[in-house]
Amino acid sequence: MWSTPERFVEIEVGKPGYTVIIQVIDLLRLLCVSEQQMRVAPRTFRPSLFLGEDVKMKGFFIYHKGVIYMTFTEKFHLRIPGPTPIPPSVGRAMQQAMIGHRSQAASQLIRDCSDRLKMVLGTQQQPLILASSGTSALEAGVVNTLSPGDEAIVVVTGVFGDRFTKILNRYNFTVHRLDIPWGQACDVDTLTAFLKQHPKAKAVFMTYCETSTGVLNPVDALAKAVRDHSDALIIVDGVSCVGAVPCQMDEWGIDILVTGSQKAFMLPPGLAFVAVSDRAWKVIEQNEQPRFYLDLISYRNQMDKSTTPFTPALSLIFGLQEVLRLFEEEGMENVIRRHELLKEMTRAGVRALGLTLMTSDEDGSPTVTSIDCKDTDWNVEDLRKALSQINVVVAGGQQHLKGQIFRIGHMGYCDPLDILTTLSAIEFALNQIDVPVELGAGVKAAQEVWTQHV
Repeated sequence: MWSTPERFVEIEVGKPGYTVIIQVIDLLRLLCVSEQQMRVAPRTFRPSLFLGEDVKMKGFFIYHKGVIYMTFTEKFHLRIPGPTPIPPSVGRAMQQAMIGHRSQAASQLIRDCSDRLKMVLGTQQQPLILASSGTSALEAGVVNTLSPGDEAIVVVTGVFGDRFTKILNRYNFTVHRLDIPWGQACDVDTLTAFLKQHPKAKAVFMTYCETSTGVLNPVDALAKAVRDHSDALIIVDGVSCVGAVPCQMDEWGIDILVTGSQKAFMLPPGLAFVAVSDRAWKVIEQNEQPRFYLDLISYRNQMDKSTTPFTPALSLIFGLQEVLRLFEEEGMENVIRRHELLKEMTRAGVRALGLTLMTSDEDGSPTVTSIDCKDTDWNVEDLRKALSQINVVVAGGQQHLKGQIFRIGHMGYCDPLDILTTLSAIEFALNQIDVPVELGAGVKAAQEVWTQHV
């Protein structure tokens, strides 16, 4: 059945020139089309029987007054930086029969996933599994390590660095913002100078990948700078890249690393993962800041018993177990190489279309690419709308970047053919909104990158 919000037609009402936009599904119901008629195969359905002869159908598209609409509502291309598509085997794993959350089977599942997460996070510490969003894990990193009166540094390279500051401000901690121009990564010299200005900082918060801009911060080098010039804890938001990029928490000296399920981990939202260093545990154990659901000591104590302090999201953890199996099957080095290839293909294709990348190649993330459209003579939201009409979803900008950029997610269940499809769709959509573009140019550039890696 046609039921997604994009299923619209424009029909004339009243006198010529006056139109309304209505969902196909609603229009058919208004015309008393039966449920059985709405379920007929797209190849045999004739919209003109109900909508008039100006509605034409060609293959699997509906052409109506110059607008093109897909007919397969279940088939679309989700190319946003999270949530990301879910592999079929992961979907099947999550459909397993429910088990008792305090059963031995549940304990074995939780322990198995925690142990196998070590490889992805690059740690020998025991990762903790929270039934919550990635933001909850960011907040856990704050409330477990800081006490009233403490100072903290936040490296802000976009929306999610800014989110760290909002969490800290809510708890009335003293925040020192290191603001980096959006679209650029933080460098070691800038952070080092800032550390010297704020020697009392008890923690430094930073994002590994800044989803809002497509920047990958060099957290390995930044963590070393903190260690060299401060005793502050190093707390890293890895939500939008861990599972797709190099991650060596122990080797890099990261004290708390958090990530979530809905990005490179190819799961629905709902799980957060936290790993904590020995140094951070000592601080946490002495911290009297009140916390309940986000008390990491409770999670550690219960993980020692192979369980969680609160009801675990078992269906998601079944899926996590399958994701970890897929990581092991492909090999994390190959996972990382694949994401580097996807980054290079996307950037080559975007350049070939004459579009402007928001970040440099060095700063660009392997998981998301941002395209700067603020200086174009066309509206980026028109492009996104044209893409949605052919069932391709890309992300827009956030905060002051809204309406100025669009973002292509290429992490998790994504391969080179997905990038070629996305670039082809962008070419087509640009053409539909009358932007001069050479059809095939972006795809060709991406293919040339791919052939170099085969």
